[in-house]
Amino acid sequence: MEPLAPPARRTRRAALLVPALLAAAAVAFLAQRPLGRGHRAGWNGWVGTVNGIVFLAAAALPAAVLAAWLLARRRRAAGVEPGWARRSALAEVGAVYGTAPWVWMILLPGADPGGPRRRVNLVPLHDIAEVVAAGPPATAVAQIGGNLLVFAALGFLAPVRFAALASVRRVLALGAACSVLVELAQYVLRLDRVSSVDDVLLNAGGAALAALAARRWWRRA
Repeated sequence: MEPLAPPARRTRRAALLVPALLAAAAVAFLAQRPLGRGHRAGWNGWVGTVNGIVFLAAAALPAAVLAAWLLARRRRAAGVEPGWARRSALAEVGAVYGTAPWVWMILLPGADPGGPRRRVNLVPLHDIAEVVAAGPPATAVAQIGGNLLVFAALGFLAPVRFAALASVRRVLALGAACSVLVELAQYVLRLDRVSSVDDVLLNAGGAALAALAARRWWRRA
């Protein structure tokens, strides 16, 4: 099969981009529907709720695509090989875009932010067992799956961008370090959330699994 000519490649990319933007618009529309009270409550409805963050993340997809395109164009103008300019720009923007909303959600305050209570769990698998035992299967899958996805974009794209991270063990360590920082922030800021070792295990494991899935695209030294 002959490689696609440049115009055909551009057409194919546009054909893939349009459904992605439409999907983002649909997610943004569905996410903002429960924000009716949030609109009247001011900015908290947008930046202080999960639905608000999902809406803003979906609405920001065109800006992320534009940022990646401008970064790639700037690198091509500086003499970087076009293929690598595109790939590195997509990896950098994608890692930030795919990670920031999750971290934002994790740092949302609980019911009593700023109070004296600081909850910490240092017993591995304790919280996971409680979630599986207490809630319906769908809730357990959503909570565990959400924790696996927190640093998945970072784990998938960091080895694509940086040869030094082209190792599952290194990405596992990176995911664990980032997760520990987030858990420490929850504790220090008194957000009334549980700082749990299980969150660290799941976050780091999700990053490592994502890195393993991206193995064929890793950047080699």
